[in-house]
Amino acid sequence: MKKARSNCESFGRLGLQSLVAVLLISATSLAVAGPREQARRIHDRLTGVPPSDAVLNSMSAKISSGDAVGAATDAMSNISFYNTTLKNFVTPWTNETQSPYADLNDYTATVIGMIRDDVPFNQVLTEDIVYVAGGAAQITAPYSQTDNNHYKELESKRINLADPANLIRSAQSSQPGATLTTQNVAGVMTTRAFGEAFLKAGTNRRAIRYTFMTQMCRDMEDMHDVTRTPDRIRQDVSRSPGGDSTIFLNQCVGCHSGMDPLAQAFAYYDFKEVTAGAGEQVVMTPGEVQAKNLINSNNFPLGYIVKNDQWNNYWRHGPNASLGWNTSSPAGGNGIKSLGQELSSSKAFSQCQVQKVFKFTCLRDPASATDQSEVQRITDVFEKNNYNMKRVFAEVAAYCKGD
Repeated sequence: MKKARSNCESFGRLGLQSLVAVLLISATSLAVAGPREQARRIHDRLTGVPPSDAVLNSMSAKISSGDAVGAATDAMSNISFYNTTLKNFVTPWTNETQSPYADLNDYTATVIGMIRDDVPFNQVLTEDIVYVAGGAAQITAPYSQTDNNHYKELESKRINLADPANLIRSAQSSQPGATLTTQNVAGVMTTRAFGEAFLKAGTNRRAIRYTFMTQMCRDMEDMHDVTRTPDRIRQDVSRSPGGDSTIFLNQCVGCHSGMDPLAQAFAYYDFKEVTAGAGEQVVMTPGEVQAKNLINSNNFPLGYIVKNDQWNNYWRHGPNASLGWNTSSPAGGNGIKSLGQELSSSKAFSQCQVQKVFKFTCLRDPASATDQSEVQRITDVFEKNNYNMKRVFAEVAAYCKGD
């Protein structure tokens, strides 16, 4: 019995030693991975599929010559980068649950097209732009303001979105049934998918929260600042929640004092039916404040009453000045197009795009000082290269090739 136990113990020790040896060998192999291994890793991270021999050879040669960014650019020519990687990257921005499993929609397709065509990404919140199926795609369902069938068909038929003939740039304001003009279209913030997720019902504060989450990488708790003036907080916010005014002063003010003045940019926007039975769509009524902005006025009758779409950014000062706002432009304006310009011209917007790509491509958050330094470097590259998102993916993939 003792001999058997001794043999088992010996085998256990040997097994553990073998496991440790395997892990050490694996770690060492990753640390000294050659150009082909690094090329394969870059391709896998960017496309999710193995490269062809020709592509692998080309990428390996570029890595050997010190051009890992060029190797990553080669990988991004694969259809899977657009149909799968970018689709999964962008889709969580388009729904409240932030699920990557939602159907392709006009928001997602527009971002995919912008990245593919090197459209400056700081236009994503301002431009009169939407990507729709081109004639080569042979999609039977037309673009619609009231349903998503056009994009569902694009996805179900697995149309190659890397091909410019299949997914083409157009203007939102020129689509059939549009109620918006080019002056009040604001990039993805006026797409049907955005309207359905963030403008439907509610008070339009959701539009601010999710735009900050997806394009500034900050939720309202991150923006919390009780030192801002509360003069623009609407009537629907109680000043004594549960009978305790300190809750308002120490908690509610922190978000609402900055959020409410920004949300006023959406005062004329809603997502609802234009014609009974025809389906819901994004609508904009110039000069007419949507009723949702005036609900629950008895909660605090002395609160702010929304009369127009004039917004102001109270977060330019105080702790949130660290977001790097463009102080050469006005701290306020009218409508969401100018609000989009305010957000997309900030340093936080640029950093957010890099942070999102880093987490998605490297499969981890930037944590170390080296990671943070690289995020800052790539942010500078992003801005200096006309806000080119493909370059961000290439730079990040090149950095993580040894992970």
